[in-house]
Amino acid sequence: MTTRTSRNQPDGAGGARLTDLPRTALAALAPSVWGTTYIVTTELLPGGHPLFAGLLRSLPAGVIVLALTRTLPRGAWWGRAAVLGVLNIGTFLPLLFIAAQRLPGGVAATLGAVQPLAVSALSVPLLGERLTVRRLAWGLSGAVGVGLVVIGPEASLDAVGVAAGLAGAVTMALGITLTKRWGRPAGVGPTAFAGWQLTAGGLFLLPLTLLVEGTPPALGADAALGYLWLGLVGGLAAYALWFQGIATLPVTSVAALTLLSPLVAAVLGATVLGQTLGPVQIAGFVLSSAAIVAGQLPAPARASRHRPPPTEDPTALKEKTAG
Repeated sequence: MTTRTSRNQPDGAGGARLTDLPRTALAALAPSVWGTTYIVTTELLPGGHPLFAGLLRSLPAGVIVLALTRTLPRGAWWGRAAVLGVLNIGTFLPLLFIAAQRLPGGVAATLGAVQPLAVSALSVPLLGERLTVRRLAWGLSGAVGVGLVVIGPEASLDAVGVAAGLAGAVTMALGITLTKRWGRPAGVGPTAFAGWQLTAGGLFLLPLTLLVEGTPPALGADAALGYLWLGLVGGLAAYALWFQGIATLPVTSVAALTLLSPLVAAVLGATVLGQTLGPVQIAGFVLSSAAIVAGQLPAPARASRHRPPPTEDPTALKEKTAG
């Protein structure tokens, strides 16, 4: 089966075109929905079961998609779907929930905000792109802005949580970059593509969950609602939009959109939990928003180092020809 890929899109320009705004808006819905993970995890889900949370977010939704689309990978895509599913789902989700449960939401979100920097670095060997100062500067600005928004004076660090947060950011950055490199098989829609990865990630998590966490926790109404939201909206719907964005937009532009997740989490913390946003947090919002917008803009055209040869005088050219 042939593979459709958009690697030849103007990635090197470092941003999307104006005609990409509708696709950018749809892709931005995914990290915005993922921003609800922090409040759902802390307010609705039972603590101490990060693998189980990742399993319920992935496997049921993946199986539903396979049953509805009846589309399975073919050829090399069995292996590729498995690799992408383990990176984007099976490994990333447990690390995300570990960080969310062991760290204050602000610290966990800030660690995740290094993802655009990781994507920029991985795009050099995997996509053949240049690592520009512009990308690094805006990536660092976005991470700093998120830190200003969500890290308060009461923030505490847990070694396991910090390691999980950083590992999760790098893992998903690798998944994003490989998704861009491999594209998507022709004739396979984003929902089916997301279903492959959700199923692969869920099957990867199933034995680990049983071995590490044992018997699943008892689920009350709040937990059932939380898992339903994370599985159908935060899993199936969000990942379908996300993979469609990766396929049609420059990879570094999509990576910059991940900064929306901690910003949404901070807004929910202020509106739902009554957390306050002071001048420092507002400044962080402005800086992070600027980094997101900058990630969507094309890089300025570089001036040519060589001047074009002077146009020869028509009279002199005529005399040269006659001679």
